[in-house]
Amino acid sequence: MSQTPRESSSNTLYLHAAIGFLSLLLVILLLAVFTRVLFPRIQNERAEQSAQLISDIIQIEVLNGCGVSGIANSYTSVLRKNGFDVVETGNFDHFDVKNTMIISRSGVMPNAYRVADALGVDPLHVIQEESPDFFLDVTVVIGQDYESLNTD
Repeated sequence: MSQTPRESSSNTLYLHAAIGFLSLLLVILLLAVFTRVLFPRIQNERAEQSAQLISDIIQIEVLNGCGVSGIANSYTSVLRKNGFDVVETGNFDHFDVKNTMIISRSGVMPNAYRVADALGVDPLHVIQEESPDFFLDVTVVIGQDYESLNTD
């Protein structure tokens, strides 16, 4: 069975359209590969730091450990006024924390002591608990002694 000239030109048109579409798709894929080679993705990882280094920007998490509504937000404002970068607020896993605690997550204790000094927390309540799962420097757990902390 032979094709009429009209069917033949119609099939040729579809074939040329398919080739054109696939050619365009190939160009886009090659462009994507080329840009990926020139501009590779950057992996976010915490750099290993010497214990003597003190970061200019200290990233902090503020947690409510006393159960008073809004206390973590109140001290977030206090810490930000003192130049700290508060990246997260929330509740601690329980609300019976007697004394406010400062927890060093990065292992750079001078950063934790700077936060403790800004809030007026006794250095005895500064502890070190390093974890590669945390991408912040210090966790502040507001305790039932919150009224004795600095609010300036």
